[in-house]
Amino acid sequence: MSTQFNDLQLDALRELANIGSGTASTALSSMLGRSVDISVPTAAALPFADAVDAIGPAERVVCGVVIGVHGDMAATVLLLLGEGDAATLCNLLGVDPADEMAVSALGEIGNIVGASYINALGAMTGLDMEPEPPQSATDMLGAIVATVLAGRATGDDIALVLDSDLTVEGEDCSISFLLVPSHGGVQELLTRLGLGD
Repeated sequence: MSTQFNDLQLDALRELANIGSGTASTALSSMLGRSVDISVPTAAALPFADAVDAIGPAERVVCGVVIGVHGDMAATVLLLLGEGDAATLCNLLGVDPADEMAVSALGEIGNIVGASYINALGAMTGLDMEPEPPQSATDMLGAIVATVLAGRATGDDIALVLDSDLTVEGEDCSISFLLVPSHGGVQELLTRLGLGD
């Protein structure tokens, strides 16, 4: 799947993800007032088009939270939750998943998780990375990707895909996390970690 990177490089990217998820767990735990555990069982660096396919079929309805990143490395972060996972998080927040407040609540969770990952990446690599305000939408996966990322990513760009398992006091849900850096961004992260080619 991740033909361009060796096992050592992928392990380093996974470790970045694990540190980011630890930061995100702490922040979410504070917000929810419950213990939160986020694990990152899989990490892959794939061409953008393949990364989207890896997440699921284009017609699958998802809640997406998009966060732009500027600074030393421009990037787009996309967090995706299936309908059931989104409903689980809304219920934990005491928000009706059908209420219009749900989109705002999920956007805030996406903001916390996304910013935690971005800040961890910046801290470990020495890159100045500033998250922008999040945008949320619920639609088919293909539509979200096409409209939100069309102006920011090309099919050749490499996306870092992290499938995260989120557990909040026994309630399980999954979040897919895509980091789509500007061209050459994944290589830049690895170079900063001393693992560049």
